[in-house]
Amino acid sequence: MKDVQNSIDNRGIAIQKVGVRDVHIPLQIKTKEGNYQQVLANISFTISLPMEYKGTHMSRFQEILNAWSSQPIAEQEMAEILREAMERLQAEAADIHIEFKYFVDRIAPVSKGKSVLDVDCFFDGHMEKGKQLQFILGVKVPYTSLCPCSKEISAYGAHNQRGIMDVRVQFDDQHECILIEDLVLLMEQQASCQVYPLLKREDEKFVTERAYDNPKFVEDILRDGVLALRELAGIKWFAIDCDNFESIHNHSAYASHEEYLE
Repeated sequence: MKDVQNSIDNRGIAIQKVGVRDVHIPLQIKTKEGNYQQVLANISFTISLPMEYKGTHMSRFQEILNAWSSQPIAEQEMAEILREAMERLQAEAADIHIEFKYFVDRIAPVSKGKSVLDVDCFFDGHMEKGKQLQFILGVKVPYTSLCPCSKEISAYGAHNQRGIMDVRVQFDDQHECILIEDLVLLMEQQASCQVYPLLKREDEKFVTERAYDNPKFVEDILRDGVLALRELAGIKWFAIDCDNFESIHNHSAYASHEEYLE
């Protein structure tokens, strides 16, 4: 059969990214314990296309992903996926973005009830021929904040809110990226209090008082997050967005910071 995709294109335009988006497949994500967690992933997978080719072979992206769906994946495996894509599709560069919901074990602070916290995560990988993988880990960590101003001016109580810390980190070639579980815990510790899926009355008392004793503006949480990330060995770049979903306003309080450490 005639291979139309490999026919010559004369317009002189190399395409930077071409491939597939919104591919939903099950994947296995490596865990801190050394095994894996099954997730449903939403994937964007592309390669660069030389100007002389009319099109790429879309089916090969799916073939590559299907072959990896039964193997635990982390940073090293993503590099192998991108190398395979460049070899099979004769590309100079390849990119993959994998979004998934990951579950982190949680133990209630007083009752010790066990539950799992769902965290939206992503792996982002870029590779060029002859170069190392550029890998970014992203997590969206829920947290509790309590307003220092409200605590100061009120005769009793203080308003609090749930927030989301959107964190992206990249490490240099000599260091492995931090594990999801460790990054989530590190970021939670910068807030007024952690979020727990399961709380008994004694736990609710604990987290309410914990937040009251540890009031933080969105700016405080962001700055403490920056300081915590700066302490990680081998970190190359990071970005943080903090959104506090206000309980007494119809808007969110927001803070953002991005930093290169090289």
